[in-house]
Amino acid sequence: MSNLNLAIIYYSSTGTNYTLAKWAEEAAQENGANVKVLKVPELAPQQAIDSNPAWKAHVEATKDVPEVTLQDLEWADAIIFSVPTRFGNMPAQMKQFLDTTGGLWFQGKLINKVVSAMSSAQNAHGGQEATILSLYTSMFHWGAIVAAPGYTDPVLFTTGGNPYGASVTVDQDGNMKEDVQPAVQHQVKRTLEIARLVKQGNQ
Repeated sequence: MSNLNLAIIYYSSTGTNYTLAKWAEEAAQENGANVKVLKVPELAPQQAIDSNPAWKAHVEATKDVPEVTLQDLEWADAIIFSVPTRFGNMPAQMKQFLDTTGGLWFQGKLINKVVSAMSSAQNAHGGQEATILSLYTSMFHWGAIVAAPGYTDPVLFTTGGNPYGASVTVDQDGNMKEDVQPAVQHQVKRTLEIARLVKQGNQ
């Protein structure tokens, strides 16, 4: 899969989705893809960030991670998104970035991008599935191809069983409650496999 370009686009306030993104990067590299890990711009006021030590520390720790651009979307054959849930929806930071893609959409440059998504929340039923599905709604408008993991590997039954995308519960101290790295690895592999088939079909 060395000719496949994968953009991993994430938003993370305290680090969970950054960790998921880095796991995805590692899995993609193991599968031979060209990978970029990219963050969406932070929109929260500095006062809010400064009031949360974990948030402030994560912003500082990831200051050198490049911010995503529209050119990154053009470059990518496949895209994996990783976002926390905000009241059962994607964070405003990710939505704002998606709202800037209208030009590419109008030009048809997002058609047949292979996409998949991951999420996190502080409660087991805190909106992870709804968040992933809300993001996929935008992808349907793009004309993208959603590569959901479904139940295509036994690992899904031991890592939370979310067929829409890997998701994890995080406690108040930022600890993940499930071992979802194997689910992330499978989701990356499946996304790349579908992207390869799509790319071959377009050649």
